[in-house]
Amino acid sequence: MAKKKQQDIEAFVDAKGRDALVKEVRKKIDELGIEYLYLQFVSITGRICGKGIPAAQWESIAKKGFQLVYGAAVNLFINRHGDYMGYGPEAAELVGIPEPESFCQIPWDKRVARVWCTLFRNREEREDAGAYLTSDCRGNLRRLHEAFEKKHKLHLRSGCEPEMMWLKKDENGKPNGGFSNPYCYHIDQFESLRPVYMKVLEYSKAMGLEMIQGDHEDAPGQLELNYTFDDCMRTADRLTTYRQICAQVAREFGLIACFMTKPFMGVSASGCHHNISLWKGGKDSVNPMGFDTLPAMGDVFTYRSGGENTFMPDGDDPQMPGEVGQHAIGGIVKHLDALTAIGCSTVNSYRRLWDTGFWAPVFKDWGFQNRTTGLRISAPGRFEFRSVDSMVNPYLMAAGILQACDDGLKNKLPCGQPEERNIYAAMEAGKQVSKLPMTLGAALEALSKDEVIQGAMPGEMYRLYHEYKTDEWERFNHTVTEWDQETYMDCLP
Repeated sequence: MAKKKQQDIEAFVDAKGRDALVKEVRKKIDELGIEYLYLQFVSITGRICGKGIPAAQWESIAKKGFQLVYGAAVNLFINRHGDYMGYGPEAAELVGIPEPESFCQIPWDKRVARVWCTLFRNREEREDAGAYLTSDCRGNLRRLHEAFEKKHKLHLRSGCEPEMMWLKKDENGKPNGGFSNPYCYHIDQFESLRPVYMKVLEYSKAMGLEMIQGDHEDAPGQLELNYTFDDCMRTADRLTTYRQICAQVAREFGLIACFMTKPFMGVSASGCHHNISLWKGGKDSVNPMGFDTLPAMGDVFTYRSGGENTFMPDGDDPQMPGEVGQHAIGGIVKHLDALTAIGCSTVNSYRRLWDTGFWAPVFKDWGFQNRTTGLRISAPGRFEFRSVDSMVNPYLMAAGILQACDDGLKNKLPCGQPEERNIYAAMEAGKQVSKLPMTLGAALEALSKDEVIQGAMPGEMYRLYHEYKTDEWERFNHTVTEWDQETYMDCLP
C-alpha cells in the first residue's frame, strides 16, 4: 500500500523545532501572567479576524488549531444580492494553526496576548485536505516570498509610511472633523496630539515596532508615524499591529482612528507609500529596545540588517539604480495598472487620485526624487511605490510587488531613464505618459487582464478578491449619493 502523503497542516505542526517554541510560549504565558490569547489572521481586505481562548488551552490549540467558517477570510460579508461572498454556509471550516514565534503580550491589557495563525483547509476535505488555504493572504505572502527568494536569491525588504487621521466625535459618535488643523509639519499641531501619539509609541515599542520618526501631515488630524523597515512579511505584520494599536488608543481618548483614504476633499488623503529594495544576504537579530525581559517571543523584536542592497547604483550615474533595480522598476511600471487595484483598493481611494494639487500619483512613470510620478527613487537604493493608500492590505501589496519584480527580473524589462521634470511639464513638451486607472472599476478591469499580478493571489484568492471588490464597485454604482440629489433634484424643468 502506498504511503499516505503528509498534509500541509501535518507538516506545519510537526515542523522541526516547533514543539520547543510551543513550550517556550508556555513559559512566557506563566512569566507574564497571560490569561487569554487572541488567535489572529488577516482577511482579504486587511481586517484582523480570529478567535480568543483561555491561556490554559494553549498546548491543545497549538497542536489541533481552531476551526472557523471559510467565509471569515472574506469578512463573512454578503453581496448586494444577499448571498455570502466567497463561500456559502454549506462550505467546510478552515483550520487556524498558531505560530508560536509570533506570541506577543498586548500592552493595554497585560493579561492578554496575541498570536498570528496560518490557515489551512479542513483535514477531512475530499479535495486538498489539510492544504494551505489560498484565501489566507498572510500565508500566501510567506510562501510567495520564499519562492521568490529561492528563484532569485533575493529577498524583499520594505518600509511603509502609514498616514492616518485622528478625528473628533459628535454627540452621536460620528466623525466631527479632525482633532488638529491641516498644517503640514507644524509642530504646534503635532504637539496638540502629543498625548495620543505618545501612547501609540508606548504600545508600539511593547509590540516590537522600532519607531523612528513622525510628523503632522497636511490634513485635519493627520499623523504619520514611521517604524524601521524590514523583511516584507514582518513589515506587513507591523502595519497591521500598528492599526490595532491606533484603534485602541482612539478608544482610550474618545477619538476615531481613521484609516479611510479620503474623508475630506480639498486636503491631502492618507497614503501608505511602500519603500522597497531587494537584498542579498543579511542577518536577523533581536532588538530588545531596552526591555530586560521581552514581552513577546524574540521573533517579534527581530529585524534583518546588513547584506547587499542590489538597488544601489553601480555605475557613474548616482541616480540610476543597479541592473537588478532597473529591471524591478521595469516590472513595476509595466504592471502599475493592475497593482493599483491592490494599492488603491476602495471606491474612496480614487478620490485621492482625482483631488488635484495634493501630490497623489496618477501617472505611470518613474523618477529620482520626483513626486509627480507613480514610482520614485526616494533615496539611493530605495524605491518609493506611491500608488498605495491607507486602506491597503499590506500582504497583498507586498505579494503584488514581488510578482511585478519577478517579471522584471525574469524578462530583463527595461525601465528607461528617470523623469526629472514635473510630469505635467514633460507631457506638455510632448512626452506620452498614461494615467493610472482612475476608478476602482477600471483598476479591477486591468487586474483581470494581468495574469502576472493575479499570481499574487494564488488558488482561490483572486476569485475572492475579484468578487468582493466588484461587489463593492457595483454597490457604489447603484447608490444614490448626496451629490446626485444636489446636482439633479432641481435640474428640470
